[in-house]
Amino acid sequence: MNEKIHIEEVMDSSEVESFKFSDPDVTAAGEQRAAVDPRQLETLWINTGSLCNLTCENCYIESSPTNDRLVYISLQEVVDLLDEIERENMGTREVAFTGGEPFLNPDMVPILKACLDRDFEVLVLTNGMKTLLREKDSLEILHQKFSTRLKLRISLDHYKEATHALERGPRSWKPAIKSLQWLSKAGMAFAVAGRTMWNEDEDSMRAGYGDMFTREGIQLDADDPEQLILFPEMDESADVPEITNACWGILDKNPADIMCASSRMVVKHKGDDHLSIQACTLLPYDQRFNLGRTLEESWRSVKLNHPHCAKFCVLGSGRCSA
Repeated sequence: MNEKIHIEEVMDSSEVESFKFSDPDVTAAGEQRAAVDPRQLETLWINTGSLCNLTCENCYIESSPTNDRLVYISLQEVVDLLDEIERENMGTREVAFTGGEPFLNPDMVPILKACLDRDFEVLVLTNGMKTLLREKDSLEILHQKFSTRLKLRISLDHYKEATHALERGPRSWKPAIKSLQWLSKAGMAFAVAGRTMWNEDEDSMRAGYGDMFTREGIQLDADDPEQLILFPEMDESADVPEITNACWGILDKNPADIMCASSRMVVKHKGDDHLSIQACTLLPYDQRFNLGRTLEESWRSVKLNHPHCAKFCVLGSGRCSA
């Protein structure tokens, strides 16, 4: 560790910035990097594949109609994961799906049924376009059998069509609104995910969404953070401090509350004949956060050596300083 401190002392500020987050054990200042130990696998995230019917302007996973870096996961692969959860008594409550667009995966509805049949809560993140609407009948059947254990979260980046279209394209608004209206009418469990990239305060955004929900006949409470989730932007170039062991006490944060203490994300990288378990939904490609091929193998400490760990999972609105 003394060597690391000496190196930092002779580097200029630009060199320190380039060194940040590079060493899994030590920060650029030579301090011991924070890590998160696993507690219980409460939520298993599964990436269904990175292909999407949209090419959004600021997609953290770079999903598009041509990005197949993460290939479709199959029904049998999901069943094998559920078997492992049961065999290892992992205590998992929820299975959540993200993409890409999950409903492009041809096995998506059978996958949902397999999870629901085993009494998991199931969440699906979707853009709510025609790929979702074409599965209306199948999803309503699942709803009738499993009720609110199946929940869909629709991405709607702003409460105004023109602003939303800046991110997702001019033909993305109307299908998403139609999906939300259908979900309301069918009495299904659903939520909306918005973005906070528009230089508006949260109260104004929630009021704007609320007015739009009322106008469009969408039965959601915009003031409820579980029904309208507003996500911050992810900028890997933003300057954020590294997290050390001392930060837990300074920030009064419990590492058990950090996402990688209670979840993992399953992906299938293109060219692989096996699944990979990533530490976090935000880091699907980063091999530093590839924890192995099985859930059991992945159930180990995660070093917080990525800017996302600091900005989104630990700091939030706080600062790591005494």
